[in-house]
Amino acid sequence: MLFDGKDLSHWTQRARGGQPQEPKWKVENGYIEIVPRTGKLITREKFGDCQLHVEWLIPKEATGSGQGRGNSGVELMTRYEIQVLESYQNLTYADGAAGAMYGIWPPLVNPARPQGEWNVYDIMFEAPRFADGKLVKPAYFTVLFNGVLVHNHREQLAPPSGGRWPSMARTQPRRR
Repeated sequence: MLFDGKDLSHWTQRARGGQPQEPKWKVENGYIEIVPRTGKLITREKFGDCQLHVEWLIPKEATGSGQGRGNSGVELMTRYEIQVLESYQNLTYADGAAGAMYGIWPPLVNPARPQGEWNVYDIMFEAPRFADGKLVKPAYFTVLFNGVLVHNHREQLAPPSGGRWPSMARTQPRRR
């Protein structure tokens, strides 16, 4: 268990610039709240294959549009990301919507709940395997978003070093 609802003892934070520091995000009423511009929250433990259960919400009062409304993500191995974004009524590019394997694959459907309601990810991640410095098995994701399968053992295609591939699709996946 990485979060017991009480503290961030299993976490560290990386400030913009990369230096580790004590987490500055808030713990209130059994949940973690992002403190803008303080950096990424990162587990102190290292993981390979894993299963994660993540509950998240975008506050009712959040404003903005596209990638500017509630943009965050669940990052694994500091390389692969399942997007967190207000996607109930907020249009953005498909591989940037909530539940997307960010910049690679859009979710199969959009089961997002309205702002102010909790969303749930159940993420099964298979870490990549290497032999002699070469990739022999890529990473794979299976993702349930609010109980709906949005990625089924989907291969994580690695983007070019240092960036994401350009998005080909500019529409939002259809709602379930």
